[in-house]
Amino acid sequence: MATTTKIQPRALVRATGGPRYAVALVVDALGTGLLRPFLLLYGVMVLRLSAPATGIAMTAGVVVGLGCMPAVGRWLDRGARSTVVAASMLVRVLGVVLLLATPAGYVWPFAAAALLLGIGNQAWPAAHAALVATVAHGRQRDTALAAGRALRNAGMGVGALLATACLAGGATALQALAAITGLAYLTAAALAWSVRLHADPAAAPPEGGDDGPPPRMGALLAANVVYAFCLNVPEIALPLVLVTQLHASPVWSAAIFVANTVLVVTLQVPLTVLMSRFPRRTVLALAGVVLAASYLGFLAAMSLVPGWGAPAVAAVSVVCTLGEILYAGSATALATALAPAHVLGRTLARFELSTGFGLAVSPAVITALAPQGPAALWGTLAGATLLSASAVAPSAADPGRQVRGGGVAPVCPGPYAAVRSRSAAIARRRASSLRGSSGRRPS
Repeated sequence: MATTTKIQPRALVRATGGPRYAVALVVDALGTGLLRPFLLLYGVMVLRLSAPATGIAMTAGVVVGLGCMPAVGRWLDRGARSTVVAASMLVRVLGVVLLLATPAGYVWPFAAAALLLGIGNQAWPAAHAALVATVAHGRQRDTALAAGRALRNAGMGVGALLATACLAGGATALQALAAITGLAYLTAAALAWSVRLHADPAAAPPEGGDDGPPPRMGALLAANVVYAFCLNVPEIALPLVLVTQLHASPVWSAAIFVANTVLVVTLQVPLTVLMSRFPRRTVLALAGVVLAASYLGFLAAMSLVPGWGAPAVAAVSVVCTLGEILYAGSATALATALAPAHVLGRTLARFELSTGFGLAVSPAVITALAPQGPAALWGTLAGATLLSASAVAPSAADPGRQVRGGGVAPVCPGPYAAVRSRSAAIARRRASSLRGSSGRRPS
């Protein structure tokens, strides 16, 4: 059986990037929670734009923002780490400044602000994963990535609660929240930049084929687009069906969202550690099965008698959240483990591009399927997710993998492990030369 990582708080903070970087994550997440869920309201209430125009501008910002990922990947592959993280935060600062400067009734400046915010939101996950992969390796890296996600969800949840409490202030409160968000992003960028972490992938020796192109991950990337739909189920799909089809109170949607956040914050790290005894592909495939089962559970809940549908949907949402946790704890970790050191940035950029694309198209797909009936929505999601799970499941034909302790594990070393091996070899050669020049005659 593979070794299971234990939760050691101090070691986990170091593996996540250190105390200053952990604080940067929390501050950034707080700022994101203050504004991101209410950006649509800002466009409607403060700038007095129509809801369709605001939504189109926001969607365009997310989609166009995905175009920055290839450049982010190349920048990471040149060794930048904390600088890229800080840059993703500073771009959002510019977005907030532009948002505050946009006059009422002008959609194009709002669209430009949404684009800058979208670029920062798209670039951050790949930059963060690359930074963590540079300071942590193996299963400790998986746990550190999970801890970062738990921290981020906690910060965003608190920020959203604070923003909700302030919404009674109307447009003035939204402008104040935007200003606070900009200050939070600026503070987080300064903290992240102060970490001064830079990698040197060029120092890695081209042994074992590690100097080749990025790994082929077509099946994983395609499956990840479908998997990413689960991240929008609590925010889009469930509120939509609860209000329009079950005619339930919006309180149910709010309760499900809060429960999702609490479960992710409390269970993301423990579940990732628990599942570290299994291969990442197996965990990712299991996540797909759990998600598909939850989608079928939502389908069954929709057929219950009036009054029972909403509680049943809330109960099944717990299963959906567990699938989301398994997915989040294994997907990025798998992409990172598959990446040779010198193309880590480009590999993560491609992976996050597929995640961003899934998040961008899922609202349109969900809102198009929902009016066709529960079977069209939940049956389609369940079938597509099961197909994706079968595509990522481990098989004997997987290249670069070997059986260890009864499971399939990647044989690719942790990022920059080759750098450490080369340094050790140089040290041994220097020690040998010193012994040779110590005055003793060779025998």
